[in-house]
Amino acid sequence: MNISGVVVAHLRVGSGPAAAVLGAVRAGAPLTRDRIVDETGLSAATINRQVNALLDAGLLVERADLLGHAGVGRPKLPLTLDADRFCVAGMHVGARRTALVIADVAGRTLYSHAIRTRELAGAEPAEAVARLCDLLAELAARFSGRRVLWGGAALGGVVDSETGVVSHPILGWEDQPLGERLTAALGVPVSVAEHVQAMAAAELLLSSSIDDDGSTLFFYARETVGMSLIIGGEVHQPAGGAGTVAGLRVAPGVLDVEPIAPLQPVIGTAAVKAAAARLGVDHTAGVIADDRARVLGEAVATMRDVLNPDQVIVAGEAFSAHPHGLAPVQAAFDAASLLPGALEIVPTCFGIAAPEASAVAVALSAVYGDPLGVAGD
Repeated sequence: MNISGVVVAHLRVGSGPAAAVLGAVRAGAPLTRDRIVDETGLSAATINRQVNALLDAGLLVERADLLGHAGVGRPKLPLTLDADRFCVAGMHVGARRTALVIADVAGRTLYSHAIRTRELAGAEPAEAVARLCDLLAELAARFSGRRVLWGGAALGGVVDSETGVVSHPILGWEDQPLGERLTAALGVPVSVAEHVQAMAAAELLLSSSIDDDGSTLFFYARETVGMSLIIGGEVHQPAGGAGTVAGLRVAPGVLDVEPIAPLQPVIGTAAVKAAAARLGVDHTAGVIADDRARVLGEAVATMRDVLNPDQVIVAGEAFSAHPHGLAPVQAAFDAASLLPGALEIVPTCFGIAAPEASAVAVALSAVYGDPLGVAGD
């Protein structure tokens, strides 16, 4: 299959037989063909066809060195991903930091590079976009022994996933053809996604923390805030673009002079520093940290009560900044939620690397969704 240009990122668990086989091996390698039958429920004949095709495509490899015994007749060779043949390239453009990353088909980072996004602030938007695309292409070129399968980009603002055109108000970008520039620089297909949806996709596709049959609320807070919903193994991507919780009304306490204010302006660094100046205290003072944790806990509780997910995952520096970690956020969440039953707020398994993982997830979503279509000749 000849795939080129900007391709919509379908942030979901692959459902085809090749995707199911690849997913089983990713999750449980090393696996024999018999074990894959057990894991997927597909017939032995189907498994054999898909395994052979994935071997031919270079996504799987037979590992005779992992045989634990000498069997009678044809050995049941364990299968693993071929982690040495391919890679993907991704970028996450944040308000303060941009991450450029190369990863293998298992989602493991091979190399990453971070730059301060404000270094791009003096450049014209088109120049800044071109520079980022060229930097990622230069990074990918260092892995000339691998074939780059796909490129991925994740960022806030307004993202048209069909065209790859983006607008990022904080950076002053308006209608920038990021997808088109990136596919030209890398020479491979690319996908562009809204960054909180992409971070949720990383939890879904690159970790084992999410039940494919359940629902998960993913909530991000740093300089910006956002949320995404994962249902039945798929990140919800509304046709009209990502929604926003930036204007969610909250009681900011010391973080603002108004009794009620929008969420996003009161949880970032500027609000914290302004509150410290008003109070005549250090920006790390407990009174400020406590109110930010309370505001976040109450905001997440509001969305929990609206959506009633099975699980809540949070990410971003605003959630981890309190000296006591998530405990104060959890306490505020418990006090504010009106639904019966306790629900633990779980931190992202990627820690501070969540933005980096989001870019990898966007690129790998195409590979995991249609492995033979992407990697096959």
